Amino acid sequence: MDLHLDGKIAVVTGASKGIGLAITDRLAEAGAHIVAGSRTRSTRLEELESAGRATFVPADLSTSDGPVALVEAAARLGGVDILVNNAGGVTPRPGGFVTVTDDEWNASWSLGVMAAVRTTRAAIPEMVRRGGGAIVTIGSVNAFYPDPGVVDYCAVKAAVTNLTKALSKELGPKGIRANSISPGPVLTDLWLGEGGVAEVISKASGASPQDVADGAVSGTPTGRFTTPNEVADLTLFLASDRAANITGADMTIDGGFITTV
Repeated sequence: MDLHLDGKIAVVTGASKGIGLAITDRLAEAGAHIVAGSRTRSTRLEELESAGRATFVPADLSTSDGPVALVEAAARLGGVDILVNNAGGVTPRPGGFVTVTDDEWNASWSLGVMAAVRTTRAAIPEMVRRGGGAIVTIGSVNAFYPDPGVVDYCAVKAAVTNLTKALSKELGPKGIRANSISPGPVLTDLWLGEGGVAEVISKASGASPQDVADGAVSGTPTGRFTTPNEVADLTLFLASDRAANITGADMTIDGGFITTV
């Protein structure tokens, strides 16, 4: 299916690895040019840059300057057609709510919410100037599946999901659509890498990291993790004009993890 993304300019936050890198790869395959923001440049981003498919912008997206620098780089290329708010992170809290400090709450909020707020705020005028655009924010099922083990992460994802819905109402008349995606457990380092969720919970519980990972999806209908490319494919659809009348929606991709209606 042609998604009509050839020649589009897309800004992707947290683009160096995991879901963000998969989205960047898929957008490049579809013919878009990606302005890729992250603190470090991965090998794959270097390859995309060398091929002329991406522009890397080193940016700490938890700061006030990082998101603005990213959009300014896109503006120099012509503007912003697509914004993917993907930057984020999760730190398991095995000690419970009372162990989460103010600094930890503020760090989660700065990266998980304010990065999206600042990047979107900077991108909207560029989208208006281009005649419209699409915003896709990567949330999580934890927006509506509260888990005390990642309490700050849950609150952050609830905030960006709500924000996206509000933006859709304001921006629709300007030709800008805003949708969010809520993945369940995804096959990335955030879950399975060194210092990831499985490893941290393993140390706290005594179970092996593999047992922790298996347990996270054992009760789902598909019985497996979602892949980054599956999230990326859904992102591209929502960013394309194939989804031209979809806005204010939250799409769950979780293998049936969430069972409520």
